[in-house]
Amino acid sequence: MQYLVVAHDGTDAGAQSRRQAARPLHLAFIEPLVAAGRIMIGGPLLDDAGAMIGSAVIADFPTRDALDQWLASDPYATGGVWKQVQVTPMRVAAAPPA
Repeated sequence: MQYLVVAHDGTDAGAQSRRQAARPLHLAFIEPLVAAGRIMIGGPLLDDAGAMIGSAVIADFPTRDALDQWLASDPYATGGVWKQVQVTPMRVAAAPPA
């Protein structure tokens, strides 16, 4: 099942430093998921000034439980970066060629 995940970072004074500290761990953590096709596309949400304020991901996991396990163990979750996460089931109808 495919899912749209939109995760918003905290807005407190330490939010940007938490994201920057967790970012290398997050990228290493999702690398095998990208290679396996679990993370189809993703990237940071930006504010008008270009600062990272969250994440958007289209993911493909066999079950919602499997998706939730990833979300709970991602360094952005365990590092207190993501404060609000919305998950919506979806189906990719158009995508660039592989």
